[in-house]
Amino acid sequence: MNEKAIVLDEKAIQRALTRIAHEIIERNKGIENCILVGIKTRGIYLANRLAERIEQIEGEAIAVGEVDITLYRDDLSKKTVNEDPLLNGTDISVNISEKTVILVDDVLFTGRTVRAALDAIMDIGRPAQIQLAVLVDRGHRELPIRPDFIGKNVPTSNSEVIVVKLSEVDNEDIVRIYEK
Repeated sequence: MNEKAIVLDEKAIQRALTRIAHEIIERNKGIENCILVGIKTRGIYLANRLAERIEQIEGEAIAVGEVDITLYRDDLSKKTVNEDPLLNGTDISVNISEKTVILVDDVLFTGRTVRAALDAIMDIGRPAQIQLAVLVDRGHRELPIRPDFIGKNVPTSNSEVIVVKLSEVDNEDIVRIYEK
C-alpha cells in the first residue's frame, strides 16, 4: 500500500478528542447516567482518552467499559474451519440499563462493526439510549448507521484504506490514508 496522506497527526487527534468530549457533555447535559464503551481494540483506548478529558472538564469521572464484538460479527461463517475466533472479552463493570451508552470506535466504514457492538450491548442490558463517537468517518455505509460525534470526516474511495495508530498499541498517534 502507498501512503497518500496524513489525515490526523498527534495534535489533531488530541483536538478532535477534546471537541468530542465537549460535544458529549453538551448533548447529554453533563455525564450523569452516561458510560463510554470502547469497541476493541482501538476504541477502548479512545474511550479512555475521552474519559480523561471529560473528567478534566466536568470534575467527575465517567464510567468506561469495553466490548468485544468477535462473536457478533456477520463474517464469522466466512472464516475457515481451522480458524477459531480470538476472544478478548467484554468488560463493562456497571449496569447499563437505563443509561446512555456512548460507543467509541476509531473508524466508521460500512457500519457492520457498530451493528455487532449494538447486538453485544443489547445482550448485556437495555440502555436508555446508545450514541456513537468515532475518530474518523470514512463513508461507504452498508447499514443505516450514523455517528453522533465525529472527530473528522474523510471521504474515501473503495481503493483507499484508513489506518489509525495509537500510542497505547502502536507507539505513535497518527491517522493515515493509503491507496491499496
